Amino acid sequence: MKKIGLTGGIGSGKTFISKIFQKMGYAVFFADVEAKKCMNNSAELKSEITHNFGNNIYENGTFQKENLADIVFSDSKKLEILNQLVHPFVQRAFVSWSKNQKSELVIKEAAILFESGANKGLDGVICISAPLQKRIERVMKRDNCSEQEVLDRIANQMLQEEKVQLSDFIIVNDEKEKLLPQIISICKKLTN
Repeated sequence: MKKIGLTGGIGSGKTFISKIFQKMGYAVFFADVEAKKCMNNSAELKSEITHNFGNNIYENGTFQKENLADIVFSDSKKLEILNQLVHPFVQRAFVSWSKNQKSELVIKEAAILFESGANKGLDGVICISAPLQKRIERVMKRDNCSEQEVLDRIANQMLQEEKVQLSDFIIVNDEKEKLLPQIISICKKLTN
């Protein structure tokens, strides 16, 4: 079994491409989904988040994603603190999940794969690259937010160019290049 990271900036198409991998029969671990589960369910993590970000992150025990987002997306140091708190929980979940998979490749989909150090211990990394304007349009439509809100989030992420440089494989998701031939080519290289 090979463990492969799948990353890219916000709006690059990570979830869409992950679903293609799933349809091809590969197991996909969604790190962001797992992070939300941990933030909702782990008493230890809830306590750490409340200590670092305040009592309004959990109202009546319910995680208030928007309240936390308002803090971390306007302050890169706070975002770094959050990632340092959440990453160990997600990493443990990934290790445990991987042990139960039978797939020749397991894909770890994570927006902050390099930033969190989650790329360590993987057999390779695929980066999804997309033009900035396409990414902005996709996120505005998906999250019903303004262009400025998307740009603020992008400003707090590693540059797409850096992710591309650090990755072993690139998938271009510009709505011109066909995705399936790129994915199949990468899978052949990884499974041979």
